[in-house]
Amino acid sequence: MIIPPELLSFLKEEGKFFIATHVNPEGDAIGSSLALSMALESLGKVTVLYDKDSIPEFYYFLPGHEKFTHSIPSVVNHTWPLILLDCNTLERAGIEGLSFKYSAIIDHHEPAPRFAERGRGARPGTEKDFGNIRWIIPEAAATGMMVFYLIKELGINITREMAINLYSAIAIDTGTFRYGNTTAEAFRIAAELIDAGASPAYISNSLYETWSEERFSLLIMALNTLEIRDAVAITVVTREMYKETGAAPEDTESFPNFPGIMKDIKVSALFRELDDNYWKISLRSKGDINVARIATLFEGGGHKNAAGYKIKASLESAKEALLRAYYGHSHKPQQT
Repeated sequence: MIIPPELLSFLKEEGKFFIATHVNPEGDAIGSSLALSMALESLGKVTVLYDKDSIPEFYYFLPGHEKFTHSIPSVVNHTWPLILLDCNTLERAGIEGLSFKYSAIIDHHEPAPRFAERGRGARPGTEKDFGNIRWIIPEAAATGMMVFYLIKELGINITREMAINLYSAIAIDTGTFRYGNTTAEAFRIAAELIDAGASPAYISNSLYETWSEERFSLLIMALNTLEIRDAVAITVVTREMYKETGAAPEDTESFPNFPGIMKDIKVSALFRELDDNYWKISLRSKGDINVARIATLFEGGGHKNAAGYKIKASLESAKEALLRAYYGHSHKPQQT
């Protein structure tokens, strides 16, 4: 993996960094940010880690998770350089409107499109080219893989704490090495991280076998809403369900995966209520169904087999909009 020389120079020359990642953070965003922060601080740099949203409790096993701040410290201003991880727009990180001395993007998502017109029928326009340095590798299985190479290229020894964070980042985005983006390269990196102190058993247990009763109760309620239309499985989580179970929105992170266990399901969609007639849709797919291309129709995005978007509509209208998009794309050749 070729790292831009200007990115290496930027990291070596600057003395402080504001590191931000996307809202609703998951394992790749959190683990990559923590590992990079630790690496830079080992060089004597000062880092501030930011996420607009809180870190989900089930990620508290990640070393250093408490370093994240959810409000921008007063010391951070336009004289600070920015590192944007696992996303490539300020909007995705919830920090639009802020200015920085210099900015670097490290991400493995397709660049976010800008829409020429809003609402129904909007079509992707010119890409947003934010960032003085843009290191975006959509072929990388996880941003954690990119950060792994970056740390090594900087000549920094990967500590046990960094290894746990990076292994977790890669594990999340490869479905613990089960998804189609799992490569021999991912396994080679994982092996190095294990040698550096990451325990697959500890990380797997922490990710999948430490659910709270509230989270499990919410999953049961969500699965009870299951609706199958053709090869699309739809589940719903409402705000009322949070009240009834005591669970939180971040507890739904893996919920879209469960309906996909059924052999005839090609796309699983979780509709999570944000406000009245306002929904966040998380999509998962199998094989050649490119849900990222479906999500871009609604100004969302993501990966080929995992993507998402938001829509303002009644629940039934939102479902119908998704199904129209699915039927329009599922029978066309899907680009990867």
